[in-house]
Amino acid sequence: MADLAGDAPDLPVTRMPVGSPGRKSSGWYGILALIATEASLFVYLLFSFYFSWVWADGPFLPTRHPDIRLSGPDTVILILSSVAVWWGERGIRSPRRWQAPLGVGIAILLGTLFLVIQYFEWAAKPYRLATSPYASFYFTITGFHMAHVVLGVLILIALFVWSLMGFFDEKRHAPLTIGSIYWHFVDVVWLFIFFTFYVTPYLG
Repeated sequence: MADLAGDAPDLPVTRMPVGSPGRKSSGWYGILALIATEASLFVYLLFSFYFSWVWADGPFLPTRHPDIRLSGPDTVILILSSVAVWWGERGIRSPRRWQAPLGVGIAILLGTLFLVIQYFEWAAKPYRLATSPYASFYFTITGFHMAHVVLGVLILIALFVWSLMGFFDEKRHAPLTIGSIYWHFVDVVWLFIFFTFYVTPYLG
């Protein structure tokens, strides 16, 4: 009996792209539900902060207003990371496929740098979690956001690897777009946190 497997011609191997074309992926509904849930949690935390500040019986803010020497550049870094993700996501829709992994890779580096600077920002604080209600709000809210940044960086790493492997094309790139939306959400939330803790104390 002839070896049918040996007689079979070598067929070219084609890599199937990941995800559904366009916006047919169920991930769209998942990311919208996730953002709605997480945004509600941040709104609740920030509302609790302002409520406690308004109804505080005595001084609420620390005697020394927050310094933006670290948080200011950190905010710029996070905004630039969002621009990098946007730029990379646009590249997958054009012949410049290399633009997607490059943009996402830059965002990974900037997101990691944000976390490192935020760690030093925490260490420089003269108060700790249990020092005062203000300190508890600060570390809880910024820590909750840092957890989201860590998750976002992990998502970007997965997208970076998939981009290098050629899993996305101009029609099937829903995971890349969905991951970009989550990263933009994380950046927007930080702007509200930055305004709350680093700007409003100077307005009061």
